[in-house]
Amino acid sequence: MENTTEATEFIILGLTKATNLRIPLIMIFTFIYTINAIGNLGMILLILSDSRLHMPMYFFLSNLSLMDFCYSTAVTPTLIAGLFVGDLVISYNACAAQMFVFATFTTGEVFILAAMAFDRFAAVCKPLHYTTIMTTGVCVVLAILCHTGGFINGMIHVGEAFSQTFCSSNKVHHFFCDVPAVMSLSCSDKHISEMVPVYVDTLIVFFCLSVIFVSYVFIFITIYRMRKTAGYHKALSTCASHITAITIFFGPIIFMYLQPSSSHSMDTDKTASVFYTMVIPMLNPIVYSLRNKEVKNAFKKLGEKIKLSLGL
Repeated sequence: MENTTEATEFIILGLTKATNLRIPLIMIFTFIYTINAIGNLGMILLILSDSRLHMPMYFFLSNLSLMDFCYSTAVTPTLIAGLFVGDLVISYNACAAQMFVFATFTTGEVFILAAMAFDRFAAVCKPLHYTTIMTTGVCVVLAILCHTGGFINGMIHVGEAFSQTFCSSNKVHHFFCDVPAVMSLSCSDKHISEMVPVYVDTLIVFFCLSVIFVSYVFIFITIYRMRKTAGYHKALSTCASHITAITIFFGPIIFMYLQPSSSHSMDTDKTASVFYTMVIPMLNPIVYSLRNKEVKNAFKKLGEKIKLSLGL
């Protein structure tokens, strides 16, 4: 891997070299990933199976759960495998594929959260016109645009990262093939290649946060005006889960990807990455199930069906 030898594989150095921490961490991350898979896939199946949840809000929530599951699945098995074996060898193509899947679905989630904010705006501020604004066609088009935006950004990230020449080292100081970690291995002029994803990510985050901010300005004005009416608490409850999801998701994303790779501390990046690649995907279904009355009722209904089918 010296001079200008082209990389054919990378070595993932993993989360920690402390051997005494490996078994506890494997158990913790396996538990987190299990909860993540059960929670997100369960949320999708619940929404599909319960006709009362066939509404725009839950359609977008099912897309959010799909994205959470996909980008976490792209990363977590690599982390756990690295804790088992130490330094993990991954092929050039597999590294690019992992980066693409992760960037695609995290970007898609940014767009989906903005679409959900617009949906809440229509539900709270335009209740009489909600069914004509958020039609099935509109929801499907918004979802397609969210996934397409994620796909395009994933292609940009992979294209810029793997247009580099890796000639000095193939050791990735991370637990997966993240853009800053891979880009830092480049020995070619990477200024433009590392700034393009930063500019694109900044534009996406700015656009989506603007949609969210404007939507919630109108939502809070409407809620303030209805604070003594019967719909006041329902309006608050429909927005609370979404605001929580936005808060826990955007902070780490802004910290990680809106600065050049040369500005990153890899140890800090790895700590932050554990949170947004594993903890956030696990928390989202919990937040929506605990704070949403319709979801809780659907879970109760499903539990009753299971009891009846088992004769309990």
